Amino acid sequence: MKDVEGRYTHVNLTLVRRLGMKERSELLHRTVTQVFPDQFGRSYKAQDDRVLAGGSIEDHLETHFYQNRAPGWCLTIKRPLYSGKQIVGLVGISRDLGMPDSRHSSFNRLQRAIDYMQANFGATLRVQTLADIAEVSLAQLERLFKRVFQLTPQQMLTKMRIEEAMHLLQQTDLSIAQISQSCGYADQSAFARQFKATVSMSPRVYRNMPH
Repeated sequence: MKDVEGRYTHVNLTLVRRLGMKERSELLHRTVTQVFPDQFGRSYKAQDDRVLAGGSIEDHLETHFYQNRAPGWCLTIKRPLYSGKQIVGLVGISRDLGMPDSRHSSFNRLQRAIDYMQANFGATLRVQTLADIAEVSLAQLERLFKRVFQLTPQQMLTKMRIEEAMHLLQQTDLSIAQISQSCGYADQSAFARQFKATVSMSPRVYRNMPH
């Protein structure tokens, strides 16, 4: 939880430890720009400003970088806190994506759709095609994806594309335009916007990060 100035008022131990701290008190009364590296702090502050202005963020797919610099995927929710009609702060929760529910009765049919997505994420994919492969309706596909993978089909596609882009940016000399196209983005600016919204930095900055 944060106050109207974006300063932490309540935090859990998971966040404390991921920032390399030992006590909650080390985080309290500080802002995201004071505790996160520049590019992350600016991105999280932009989220906070949006929520403190009355907006909300629901199940936003993004990466968090842990102390060993390994990226982990999470879903973030941020909502304003009100006292009467006045916004007095915000509450935010980021949930790490867990493993798929492989015991679910629909897992195998959904896995066929996942395999197709993995093989074709660089092309234009229709959700109806995925539903046909899984032998379910569109509504069932959305519901079952959320239940089994914690993501919508579109979020899963974004995750696949951005993961591949992160790999190519670090492991190859391909241009950003080439990477954009190979990951299914016909428009390089759309790719850059999606990458920054998900990874909290531009593709160019990510490429130059020490790993």
